[in-house]
Amino acid sequence: MSNSRRYAYFISPHGYGHAARASAVMAAILELTPESEFDIFTLVPEWFFQDSVGGHLSYFPFLTDIGLAQKTPLKADLKQTYDRLNRYLPFRPPEIEKLSNLLVKRECSFVLCDIAPIGIPAARQAGIPSVLIENFTWDWIYEAYPREEPGPAKFIPYLKSIFDTADFHIQTEPICFPRPVNLKTAPVSRKPRKSPLEIRQSLQIPESGKMVLITMGGLPMQYSFLSDLAVFDEIFFILPGGSEKVCFQGNLRLLPQRSGYYHPDLVQASDVVIGKVGYSTLAEVYWAGVPFGYISRSDFRESETLVEFITTHLNGYPIPEKEFSGTAWVSHIPELLSLSRRKPRDPEGAGEIGYYLTSLPDRAPYSNGAKSKIDLVGL
Repeated sequence: MSNSRRYAYFISPHGYGHAARASAVMAAILELTPESEFDIFTLVPEWFFQDSVGGHLSYFPFLTDIGLAQKTPLKADLKQTYDRLNRYLPFRPPEIEKLSNLLVKRECSFVLCDIAPIGIPAARQAGIPSVLIENFTWDWIYEAYPREEPGPAKFIPYLKSIFDTADFHIQTEPICFPRPVNLKTAPVSRKPRKSPLEIRQSLQIPESGKMVLITMGGLPMQYSFLSDLAVFDEIFFILPGGSEKVCFQGNLRLLPQRSGYYHPDLVQASDVVIGKVGYSTLAEVYWAGVPFGYISRSDFRESETLVEFITTHLNGYPIPEKEFSGTAWVSHIPELLSLSRRKPRDPEGAGEIGYYLTSLPDRAPYSNGAKSKIDLVGL
């Protein structure tokens, strides 16, 4: 096995959760094979990967999938989703050919896809093995929505046919739709870098103070309850995406999307995390063992599986979506702070994936094997 592999990584731009999981996998690969290189295809900002992985990256801004259009971090827009899908699918053969030629030119050894399907036919045409990494796929998500037009259900067979042709398939807990795959792992999370003490000191939180992280996965959010938090003078609230610049106001710490504070560090340093039920936040909370006040997304099918995992493996406390949009939930903060941490199990999912991928042989007849041909034009 060569230590100088180049991996192409196609990553869904739906939120930052897929980018966070992909970053954790890249970091795990680099721990095992430090000379590895990554070509990243996505519309997630390049800085996210620079901050999460560091070097060894080449960035290609590219629309890798549509996923779900969002009205807010908690609400999807189905009509806009359908409109975007209708323009995006089916994949155009010239676009697949252009991608496959680039993969060959870049001498990529593997194509990794975090639920971004376009990398799979591009890899197949290039004769390069593809690896699908997921805890759900978009065809499974779209099954939950009404099948009347216009709606994303129209695209289910097409997307399923593409996901089914990946050469290797990895699922990461919490798994929404278990199926026979090559590897199943524990939750995948980026590792913290700084100690809780360092983080608390940099946020000017006194030793006797409590730290509560309120997060929508780092996405910008307007909060209506900030004035209600001021009454808890011994509790300090950290809000990534709560301001355009770092702003300390009393017991509030408002941070921009890119603040210089690494999200896994903030999670580990917190006494409680409050936020939407999303994959990367859940994984980071799980490995930190921190109590989780969670807001489920009623219109996103993944949420049910994530909530089930929280109730089984974390000390969690549900906060109704309607309460969180107002101020009623604030009264639950003392109860949340009374919850204790829970120690996670090992091994960590990213490490499992890194070991599996770096153990695969460099050359094998993967994409030219017996799997069915992808229909790029049919819907």
